[in-house]
This record gives sequence, C-alpha cells and structure tokens, in this order.
Amino acid sequence: MTEPADSPSPIEADGDTLRTLLRHQASTVTVITAPGRPAAGFTATSFTSVSLRPPIVSFCLNLASSSWPTISQARHVGVHLLARHQRELARTFATSGIDRFAAPTRWRQGPEGVPILDGTLAWLLCRVVDRVVVGDHAIVLAEPELLRHADVGSPLLYHRGRYADLSEDAERVARLVA
Repeated sequence: MTEPADSPSPIEADGDTLRTLLRHQASTVTVITAPGRPAAGFTATSFTSVSLRPPIVSFCLNLASSSWPTISQARHVGVHLLARHQRELARTFATSGIDRFAAPTRWRQGPEGVPILDGTLAWLLCRVVDRVVVGDHAIVLAEPELLRHADVGSPLLYHRGRYADLSEDAERVARLVA
C-alpha cells in the first residue's frame, strides 16, 4: 500500500509526539478513588477492560502522582465513569494540592471503605489484583466485585485536550448536515 504524496513524513516517536498523537483518541473520563488517610482520588482517561473471564479492568497512574502512595497500597478502588455534565468533578480530581473530597464533591463511604462519588454514570468497586510498573507509570489491574450503572445518560469524554460529550458532537454534525 502506498501513502498519498501529501502525507507527512514519519517522525521519531518520543513522549511528546506520542502524547500529541494520543490526543486524537477519545477516552471516557473516569475518577479513581481509594480509601486511606487521606483518601485518594484522581481523574484518569486510561481505564479499559482487559478480560471478561475473569473480569479484569485496568487504569494507569503516574508514579509521581500524589495519589500513587495510597493506590500502591490499596486493596480496593472505585472506578467512576463520569457523565457528560460532570466536567467540574473531572477538573476537581485532576487538580493537585486540594482536598478533592471537600464540598461541593458529593460522595459517601462505600464497601471496603472506598469513596463512592454520587451522580456518576456508573461505578465499579474493584479488588486490586496486580500493579505493574512500566516507565514512569503503574498499570493497575483490578477485578470488579460490585457495580452500578444508570440506564440513561451520556459519558464525559476527553479528546484533543478538552472535555467533550457525544451530544455536542451529534448536535454539531446535525447542524452541518441540515
């Protein structure tokens, strides 16, 4: 297969160019929480399903993150899939140096002491089964034990460095087509 004449030349892959390329991939925005003193929580776009038999999910976390010390010891974590209206919640859990669980964040203590955020599209309580350190991140593998999901709603997405949702894109496409 030949490339079109106007396609750009390949460039060397490094951390910065990979980050730029991955901005083209839309990801569901999640918040991961873990019990501790203090409890930990952070926004992640790296959540994915790994296996269905047995059910295993994963997410990644920078080893320099303020949440890593708690996550590195946690036996259970909460994974919350954010709804499209939860941009501020995503920003709160992406902000360093603040109490992410302070008001206006609404949450309760769930099973195994894991903080469960209110109003999310879905949440999973997961038992951590492994942590694999790769480069400057850890891949956390976890087995869902409990879950709850809404029957309606649209997920919050992260694409090209900003929060987005499916309805915005659908409305924009509908206006262009009309």
